[in-house]
Amino acid sequence: MRTLKNEHMQMDTVIFDMDGLLVDSEPLWAIAANDIFAEYGFRLSPEQHITTTGLRTREFVHWWFSYFKIAESHEPEAEEKILQRVLGLVSTNCKVMNGVPHVFDLFHSLRFKIGIASSSPQQLIDVVMDLCGIRKYVKATASAQHLPYGKPHPQVYLNCAESLGSSPTSCVAFEDSFYGMIAAKAARMKCVVVPEHKRYKEEKWGAADLKLSSLQNFNTLHLQLLQ
Repeated sequence: MRTLKNEHMQMDTVIFDMDGLLVDSEPLWAIAANDIFAEYGFRLSPEQHITTTGLRTREFVHWWFSYFKIAESHEPEAEEKILQRVLGLVSTNCKVMNGVPHVFDLFHSLRFKIGIASSSPQQLIDVVMDLCGIRKYVKATASAQHLPYGKPHPQVYLNCAESLGSSPTSCVAFEDSFYGMIAAKAARMKCVVVPEHKRYKEEKWGAADLKLSSLQNFNTLHLQLLQ
């Protein structure tokens, strides 16, 4: 009979999502998307935008171009324009989320291996690491940009764990989006979710192992509960 001894290893690795968790970039993605989508004759309402939060830019563009019946041939150009616009906005206008220095200092002091797994391109991950002052802590990053599937598929989390030399079951993932939470759980990681304030009470976060209103609130007691 197979033993389950190795199923739950001692946690020694933390992997963070990025957009909406480390930086308040979701509103900037919305601005960039609507700036570019206006060139194709449509705009998204905030409600429409929320339905595709957490998707990669390519999937996001494809979804809305299909919905508004824009020719698929325009998608690569629109994707690239949105990315460039977001890079510019994040570099100049982006707010670091409350508790980022605290949570990175905490995991660093506990000698955890630290990684970032994001749907965004590597270019943006690099900009955000410098903006948050966390590059010195981060030992591996993984972007889902060129993977066959993005979140909610777990591949980006599995890739990051592999780069860190960690078993997925020894990892805790921090997320703010529903697709991201599903990806982390599918990778067999513990998941701490920090939803946007106005979505905090939604029942869909029930799949997470822990729900917090801010990264600032996370402490060693929470970590013991996750273990």
